[in-house]
Amino acid sequence: MAVDVMLRLLLAAVLLLGPVVVARADEPTWTRRIIAPDTALKAAQAALAECRKRGWQAAVTVSDPSGLALVTLRDRFAGWHTLEAATGKARTAASWREATSTLAARLARPDAAERATIVNVPGVVMVGGGMPIEAAGQQVGAIGVSGAPGGDNDDICAKAGIEAVAADIAF
Repeated sequence: MAVDVMLRLLLAAVLLLGPVVVARADEPTWTRRIIAPDTALKAAQAALAECRKRGWQAAVTVSDPSGLALVTLRDRFAGWHTLEAATGKARTAASWREATSTLAARLARPDAAERATIVNVPGVVMVGGGMPIEAAGQQVGAIGVSGAPGGDNDDICAKAGIEAVAADIAF
């Protein structure tokens, strides 16, 4: 019952955002497109299905562009840590607007000036499996997957989730 109410409130909030207009820097307000809860669920289900197909127990989180979770799914036997890791990957991908594997590779370089700062931010997860979800060059959400053997494999599942909704979010 409580989940149904929360989903309805979230859906109402998304619908109230209305159509996106491109904002100029001098405008006092702006709007943006955000992945809808049903579309986020479809992406999460597709990512989880890809992991299952490969025999991996995983968790998946799809967030809005700010990194706040819209949907989180966990396979029955996925470890408890996969929930927080998936959410952290989605949040990190949303915040930095790039794949967590790309960010991790950049920060692994010895000359990475931002490494000391970013790796100490609470909740940041620096391993593959997190990706922004974009439509028409605009970030509409992010996805995080955890539980496959290694970040590269988490990326495979995350990409499957994004591909499953690509046509739905094209504008």
